[in-house]
Amino acid sequence: MIKGVLFDMDGVLVDSEWFICEAAVNMFAEKGLIVERDDFLPYIGAGENRYIGGVAEKYGFELNLEEAKERVYTLYGALIRGRLKALPGVVNFLERCRGRGLKLAVATSADKSKMKSNLRETGLSESIFDALVNGLEVERKKPFPDIYLLAARRLGLEPKECLVIEDAVNGIEAARAAGCRTLALTTSFGEEFFPDADWIAQDLSETGDEVFTW
Repeated sequence: MIKGVLFDMDGVLVDSEWFICEAAVNMFAEKGLIVERDDFLPYIGAGENRYIGGVAEKYGFELNLEEAKERVYTLYGALIRGRLKALPGVVNFLERCRGRGLKLAVATSADKSKMKSNLRETGLSESIFDALVNGLEVERKKPFPDIYLLAARRLGLEPKECLVIEDAVNGIEAARAAGCRTLALTTSFGEEFFPDADWIAQDLSETGDEVFTW
């Protein structure tokens, strides 16, 4: 039986991938570089530094990363206002976890400001979770296991006692490297991208009790 659930945020709890991508595309356009949405796919789940920086590197575009990231967050905040929604099944799944006495943590590669904006806009109270871990708290981002090791530690659990829920290839790789069980949601990538996940579901509304009882 698992004792804790570690949630990635974007694409797992909230439907935000379109908004952050649009914000990044607009930021580059403001600087005179036209990029495509598909350019960001390899960097989903790796944190905004890599998300933005990886695309800049692809085009050989010189960028002040901190300045660019701040601008992306400003554009993102405007885009999500009144529009960001929790993904299907999230509230019910959280209630199921609590009903089983499981400890809960958010472990997102996003910065703290984005994490808090997402929770606020979707009405998911921070008090629901026993721990909140953001990308600024670890040096090595996903696909390295650091953020999931830290989240498990903050819950007072061993990684093997935790289920990680992810939507990104980088995230599943990080969770497996940490020694956690994995549930991949196909909100951002198709099922074929997750051959090593323990379970796969379309979203949390499609997740059965088997993920709790291994």
